[in-house]
Amino acid sequence: MNKLNTIRIKKGDTVIVRAGKYKGKTGKVIATHPSTNEVTVEGINIIKRHMKPNKSYPQGGIIEITKPIDISKVGIYEPTLKKASRIRYIDKDGVKVRVYSASGKEIK
Repeated sequence: MNKLNTIRIKKGDTVIVRAGKYKGKTGKVIATHPSTNEVTVEGINIIKRHMKPNKSYPQGGIIEITKPIDISKVGIYEPTLKKASRIRYIDKDGVKVRVYSASGKEIK
């Protein structure tokens, strides 16, 4: 069983895959799953499923589904350095702000 960690990556962040089949690819985070330490990234980890006809897929057939990927395999994409970075939190006027660890710039 995975240890439940606080996920610093949020929905809408651009991430780069650091390991595995999709290494080097970037995409936008669609959803985070803190209970399983996973994130769903647009265009990453797409699988094909054979579906019988049902209400949501009336004609059935082979459909493509985006599956979650482990949080340890992705890092936030820093556009200035064009590579993965970690996330730090700093206190800015009493407000917690996320910043890139590598450059110290604020994440928008």
